[in-house]
This record gives sequence, C-alpha cells and structure tokens, in this order.
Amino acid sequence: MNAKAKANPSAESGDRPPASQPIQALASEHPFLAGMSAHQLRILSDCAMQSHFEPNELIFRAGDPADRFYLINRGKVALETQTDRGRTLIQTIGAGDVLGWSWLFPPYFWHFDVRALEPTDAIFIYGSMLREECEADHDLGYELTRRMAKVMLQRLQATRRQLLELPGMPTY
Repeated sequence: MNAKAKANPSAESGDRPPASQPIQALASEHPFLAGMSAHQLRILSDCAMQSHFEPNELIFRAGDPADRFYLINRGKVALETQTDRGRTLIQTIGAGDVLGWSWLFPPYFWHFDVRALEPTDAIFIYGSMLREECEADHDLGYELTRRMAKVMLQRLQATRRQLLELPGMPTY
C-alpha cells in the first residue's frame, strides 16, 4: 500500500484503526456519505484514516487484493486499464468522488490500475474491517451496497464509453 497515512495516535481499541474527530468531520462532509446517520458515520470513521498521494503515485493495481476504498477530498486520480494498445484511461475522478468498490464484492480484487494525477488527499477506509461491521449492522451494509452500486454503474458506463472510442472497434 502506497498511502502515506496520518492517523490519530490514540487508538480506541485493539487492532481497530484510530478514530479522530477530524476524520469524522471530513467524512460527514463528503458527498458519498451524505444522509448517513451519526452512528453509521462513527463506524466508518473508526475504520478510516487520512491519506495523501503525490502525482504519478500508484494507489493500487488491477489484480491486487481490494481491502480498502477512498473518499477523495482534493486532487484527481486516473482509473486505467491495460489493453493490446497500451494503457487506456477509463475515467478521471476527483474531489467528492469515491474510489474503489471491489472491497465490497467477492473475490475482492481491484479491476483497474489507479494513479494520482496531482497531489491528492483522501480518506482511506479499511474495507475488510468495514465488511465485518456490515455483517453486524445490516442497515449499514444495505446503505453502503446501495451507494457502491451507483459507483459501479458509473464505472461501467465510463468503461463502455472508452471502449466505443477505441479505433477499430466494430460497430453493429
């Protein structure tokens, strides 16, 4: 993992990442989490820490285990895939977007390479821990699944648009 994380040094419990008021405040302001209850935001914040990526830094690679996701607060990242013609940009996302849905759906592997295009600040959320919380709190699990389904649909549509723009792509 390439994230340069800045976490609150006072951990609340055992192996759980530390919660901090700044993380909870940042999370509550992110559009992806709009309308979530205070209880749900606290659970998410307990699984979160701040992260930063420099331009051209690889955030994750297709095929690697997906155990996290990011709420982008500042900056831009590129979702890319490898084709016979080289790297293909699928989508550019930035502040207010969510990065990563593969942590929630088996087999829990990334489907794209993601690289920072500019200095990027994000909230890193431990997806593997959050899956356990979703098993215990089905309302939280349903809400996150519903929201991640929207992200998946956006990625699918972006991929479709890119494929249609490839030279030599047959049309029927």
